[in-house]
Amino acid sequence: MKMIKSIRILLFAIILIVFSNCNEDDIFSKSNAELVTISDNDYRPDFHFTPQSNWMNDPNGMVYYAGEYHLFYQHNPDANVWGPMHWGHAISKDLVNWEELPIALYPDNLGNIFSGSIVVDSKNTSGFKTGSESPLVAIFTHQNPANNNQTQSLAYSNDKGRSWTKYENNPVLVNNVKADFRDPKVSWHKETQKWIMVLAAGDEIMFYASSDLKNWEYKNSFGKDVGAHGGVWECPDLFKIEDENGQETWALLVSINPGGPNGGSGTQYFLGDFDGETFTSLQETTLWLDYGTDNYAGVTWSNEPNNRNLFMGWMSNWSYAQNVPTYSYRSAMTFPRTLHWQKSNGESIIVSKLPTEIIYAIGGKIIENNNAASRFELLNDETLGGGKFYIETTLDFSDINEAKIEWGNKSSSIVINYNRINGELILNRQESGYYFNNLNSNIIKCPYVLPASNQLKIKMLVDKSSMEIFLNNGERVVTALVFPLAPFKNLEITANEEIQFIKQIKINKLKE
Repeated sequence: MKMIKSIRILLFAIILIVFSNCNEDDIFSKSNAELVTISDNDYRPDFHFTPQSNWMNDPNGMVYYAGEYHLFYQHNPDANVWGPMHWGHAISKDLVNWEELPIALYPDNLGNIFSGSIVVDSKNTSGFKTGSESPLVAIFTHQNPANNNQTQSLAYSNDKGRSWTKYENNPVLVNNVKADFRDPKVSWHKETQKWIMVLAAGDEIMFYASSDLKNWEYKNSFGKDVGAHGGVWECPDLFKIEDENGQETWALLVSINPGGPNGGSGTQYFLGDFDGETFTSLQETTLWLDYGTDNYAGVTWSNEPNNRNLFMGWMSNWSYAQNVPTYSYRSAMTFPRTLHWQKSNGESIIVSKLPTEIIYAIGGKIIENNNAASRFELLNDETLGGGKFYIETTLDFSDINEAKIEWGNKSSSIVINYNRINGELILNRQESGYYFNNLNSNIIKCPYVLPASNQLKIKMLVDKSSMEIFLNNGERVVTALVFPLAPFKNLEITANEEIQFIKQIKINKLKE
């Protein structure tokens, strides 16, 4: 729940003014949803972080320290579109309720403040410690707007992240090779007793090592001939990841824009090995962390107290992020997720799960049915219409080929369809209200072959303007924005045959 609510925009006519440079299909779906009063708060999520005002994109410097989860983010405090980048700042004790703090880092004579990371320098390797607290050290990209030159710099805090001092000898790593040279993610490598930096450089990832966070030595590069290369590589993250038996491997996340699995932005990943200098992977196919269009530039928290790979991404897509129908703010973050690895159909994959903290968002039950059914229908429900709910359901495809979940009203809807024969889930938002005209398609495809049980377990978190869909305990994830022009009060689950295929369904409200 937000500490401060945005000023409401009361008339739907204002939306028409905002998008006056677009044709009618840019605003309406083909079904032309009913004319209603729309406001920012009808779209502003309650349990996903949004800035109080203006523009936000990539999460930065995510770190846990002294009982607080810190979220920094790319921020333009002066407009609701991308501009001179600052680091915005928010904190949370439970990953659900966020408090926005003053801006942490401002542009300076070296340039704008692009993405980066923060570490807890508990051994004071940097020498920045001045008091009793361990220094928090930010490693970020300075971007010179005059020539787009990108260099890496430091800032530090000795008061739990409340104030920041930039290192007097910035930059600590200069760019002599790549036009794109940014987004440092730093972590401690205990085997070599070094800080390791992974850095995006055009269409590959560079690895650097340091003993003091100030002096960096190049070690190796990865990615030139592997993975997706439809756009610039950005926002890397490198970490160890465990399966359910505690067996470890290494994961490397790489965001790419464009070139995502459904157009625009996306995040691919690689599983392999890292020895402190070189990352190697035997992976032959491109794997995506999320098949939706609206999870980008995500990274994991540093110093996470439960040793989880706790992840959060920017919930938008560069294909349309600056044109979505909100005024006072632009963009939200995904709900945090924990990342694990497992074997699925003979392939090693990352699975994404909602963290235990989801309990702080989930409220009372709307309905729970554990009896097999051939269809489900909930009509004219105010909770559904408010766009804040959580669904868990299990669908059995042993005797059916196709099933769909439809959330909408009499003239527009979101349709989620799974086809067992094709091995594919499709989310169709063409008729959802606001039309995402800048993306190649409003039809989001997610390939997924069912396990031998033929069962599809779906968890879906809906928070006003977003849907996060987890298939079979996170083996696939689809995150998508949706901007209804009228409340979606109806929910139906049907199949291509009149057979009992809905094994169970539970719908909960989200808390106020």
